[in-house]
Amino acid sequence: MINVSDQPAPRSLIVTLYGAYGRFAPGPVPVAELIRLLAAVGVDAPSVRSSVSRLKRRGLLLPARTAQGAAGYELSPEARQLLDDGDRRIYATAPPVDEGWVLAVFSVPESERQKRHVLRSRLAGLGFGTAAPGVWIAPARLYEETRHTLERLRLDAYVDFFRGEHLGFTPTAEAVGRWWDLAAVAKEHEAFLDRHAPVLHAWERRADTPPQEAYHDYLLALDSWRHLPYTDPGLPAHLLPENWPGIRSAAVFRALHERLRDAGAEFAGV
Repeated sequence: MINVSDQPAPRSLIVTLYGAYGRFAPGPVPVAELIRLLAAVGVDAPSVRSSVSRLKRRGLLLPARTAQGAAGYELSPEARQLLDDGDRRIYATAPPVDEGWVLAVFSVPESERQKRHVLRSRLAGLGFGTAAPGVWIAPARLYEETRHTLERLRLDAYVDFFRGEHLGFTPTAEAVGRWWDLAAVAKEHEAFLDRHAPVLHAWERRADTPPQEAYHDYLLALDSWRHLPYTDPGLPAHLLPENWPGIRSAAVFRALHERLRDAGAEFAGV
């Protein structure tokens, strides 16, 4: 049995729904359809409406009418950029390669010191680790998405970026253990495996793929998974501890995606 505290947040599920299916709809997603699709994963109508309102206030969803005149919501341009950036991480099929590092160094005037916390939390949420006080580091491929995010939040004026390679003195495989809490990241992968590997094994024993069941299991797996490529910076294998669970969790998600995504689209109507 899943504890209530383990239930996905309705707002997160709505974002996941738009990322998986809603953005491919021919027009705005009607409110009634949002309620139907979220009910299939255990979210009641009042929670859908309140969560949509919060996403609207954040500028991620825009109210719009369908061709038939029904009230609905579509993604804002900023939200589409956010989802497009996320696709490169969430649906990555190739293992990360060693392509150097991007460094972020920021300076915020004392009169705007509240933005320091925002910058730190955003960089951490994008997968950056702390190399030294005021110096944040990530694999170089994260630069474009980070630039888009900071521009969207109007924080780009406070940050300088640099590309480079780590030259020592500490071996890089040891240094990354200081830059990131890899033990905490590993626990996140193990939690994903505990929850979703049994789901995959159950599907592997089946020949059929009913659309509503596929939609349910895929949306919940995607909602769990899409946060992990941000918690985990995606380091190349030679910099990771042995038997890294992220390799297994990525394989489980890819298998669920391949098995369930398209069948789930039938239930979602796209």
